[in-house]
Amino acid sequence: MADYDFDIGILGGGAAGLTIASGAAQFGAKTLLIEKEKALGGDCLHYGCVPSKTLIRSAHVYHMIKNAWRYGLPGVDIKPVDFTDIAKRIQYVIGTIQKHDSVERFCSLGVKVEFGNAAFVDDHAVRMNGNMYSARNWVISTGSSPDIPNIDGIDKTPYITNKEIFSIESLPKSMIAIGGGPVSIEMAQAFNRLGTKITVIELAGQILVNEDRDMAGLLMNTLISEGITFYLNSTILSVQDLGSEREVVIKDSKGKTSKLRAESILVAVGRKANLSSLGLKGISAEFDKRGLRVDSRLRTNHKHIYAAGDTTGTYQFTHAAGYEGGIVLSNAVLHLPRKTDYTFLPWCTYTDPELASIGMNEKRAKAAGIGYSVWTEEFKSNDRSLAVGEETGKIKMLLDIRGKPLGVQILGPHAGELASEWIAILNGGVKLLTLAGAVHPYPTLAEINKRVIGNYFSGKIFSKKVKKTLKFFFNLKGRACR
Repeated sequence: MADYDFDIGILGGGAAGLTIASGAAQFGAKTLLIEKEKALGGDCLHYGCVPSKTLIRSAHVYHMIKNAWRYGLPGVDIKPVDFTDIAKRIQYVIGTIQKHDSVERFCSLGVKVEFGNAAFVDDHAVRMNGNMYSARNWVISTGSSPDIPNIDGIDKTPYITNKEIFSIESLPKSMIAIGGGPVSIEMAQAFNRLGTKITVIELAGQILVNEDRDMAGLLMNTLISEGITFYLNSTILSVQDLGSEREVVIKDSKGKTSKLRAESILVAVGRKANLSSLGLKGISAEFDKRGLRVDSRLRTNHKHIYAAGDTTGTYQFTHAAGYEGGIVLSNAVLHLPRKTDYTFLPWCTYTDPELASIGMNEKRAKAAGIGYSVWTEEFKSNDRSLAVGEETGKIKMLLDIRGKPLGVQILGPHAGELASEWIAILNGGVKLLTLAGAVHPYPTLAEINKRVIGNYFSGKIFSKKVKKTLKFFFNLKGRACR
């Protein structure tokens, strides 16, 4: 058997890489973790989930103060936002979490951490900073970066992405967000609430194209009511720098062109896997524009080289990366064959209201040719929602022809938290009747989960057939009021 420096080597210190490194070392594997940036934590900690949710919270509080009158409180004369203060808070939160992702912590677990740009020299070894490192197994978890579209003039026009937006020096007066995905929509609402005039341009006919049109439409209507302007079905023809402003020329589905101007441009049209500098062609590793080609056990065409996180091009979520890290650990370190199963993988867009999803929505059910029924309950019928003044949205449950859950989508306050109950139900195979009979505290938003199931069962329980049977056996007299 060949003698390697390490049992397992990991390229990338983001969610997937850190999960694998921590677990592998604690299982007793000699573990190497290589990160190209100056600190561990990956895109999520430094440019993604953590700073965006911190910013969203600041924007939410500012929005609540401005709208205090809606809650029976006196109006407030509020000062304009100083973005440097928000940026400081973002860095404070990142720094606090960074301590958990420190080199010292991982060294204490037994992980050797190195920083630099590594590239494969063969399928068992990489070169970095002039040194060679070999490992029996390798994991590629190098994450992703913003994908910059091929637009005329984009190379000569200043723009920002998620990597720059959290550390800008001042709040822009106006911003054009290119793209209608989660990053663009979250940032559009946050900056709009802080005082920036926002315009969103989307090529498709709806925002959040992976979501059902009715749910995305409800959310967009809320954003419009807050002052955001949308251009859907619009192609960007060109962009240019006008000095103090940027100009974006678009064409709609009818061929009409328009010129839009703003102080800043946010590019958020998707992500691309960070693979170009790894020397993958030299070892004949198979990959395409989406990412590395892997099997259900997350193995590349080299069975000892795995991929996890954004590099697979499957689900670019931090929690998906952590899940895939566990799959790699089972296969590469424990040698227990384990396959990925994304059937009930949840996700959430952290707008206000939030939009959470787990399992199939109508789009995916139709694409799969699966028959289904839809059951809904609106938040305006939820007592807690009324009390806290957050009435927009609904829950939508899809059942197959046998009445088995296919998926759930929630647009409403704290939708991501409310989806957690469904994560347990769907992944645990819990029967809907069990949840229908469970007692929820009153008044809570979570009662909406029980209510939507009640809508399904009420048609069966209170049917004419049941009433007729009860009347026959127990001589029930029927309605008391007509």
